[in-house]
Amino acid sequence: MQKHRTITGKIQYTSRKEGREGADRGRETFMWTHHSDGKKTLRAHCEIDEPNPTVMRDITYSLDENDRPMDCLVRLTVGDEFMGAGLFIIGEDTIECESYGPSIGRVSQSRKIGGAFDGFGTHPIVADAYITRKIDRSKGYHSRPFRCFLPSPDHRGATPPLIAETTLQLGYVGDETVTVPAGTFECHKFQFTDEDGDMVGVSGEAHPPYEMWVTADEDAIFVQGGVGGYMQTWYELVELER
Repeated sequence: MQKHRTITGKIQYTSRKEGREGADRGRETFMWTHHSDGKKTLRAHCEIDEPNPTVMRDITYSLDENDRPMDCLVRLTVGDEFMGAGLFIIGEDTIECESYGPSIGRVSQSRKIGGAFDGFGTHPIVADAYITRKIDRSKGYHSRPFRCFLPSPDHRGATPPLIAETTLQLGYVGDETVTVPAGTFECHKFQFTDEDGDMVGVSGEAHPPYEMWVTADEDAIFVQGGVGGYMQTWYELVELER
């Protein structure tokens, strides 16, 4: 008998732009595998329909028993055309990447980590939620710099997979009971902000404030959230099985 534990779910993407309030703009399905040795693997499929060009992303991402990233495989389609695929391996003090795509050819990268970091930003919403486990809520409501590596600095992750780095602010801002189509959950609320303009995407703008509500348990599942500014997006958990 298998000893792992599995969590599956679906997140709906909608718009909050004027004239498009509540309009469907994409979806995300995910599966977490929690192994008996403490390691975890996330498989996520993301589809962004709006704005154009469309984005389709598949990732397989693994963490060790201390929630430190181990490896990540990314495959990306933009405008329904292949953009690139890349494998990232996170070592003790080095991140390596093997990537290829029509605009970059075949690329091999190796980059020193150079000290402490908080995680690897894979771009699926469910992974954004899980990374909030790295903030120490025992300190109460507060925020701190949050250093991450990621496969694309674009706000939608819509560039060929290559090693990038960003430092945002992550704040723990409270606890709430939240009801969404998947059910009612006790949640911790967090906010990512880019006060220094560290993550300027293809749009040329800093990442707008990003609020999220995450289950108040060890699974840290995304429940609801949204991005303001020029993006005006909203996300809700519509299915969950665990």
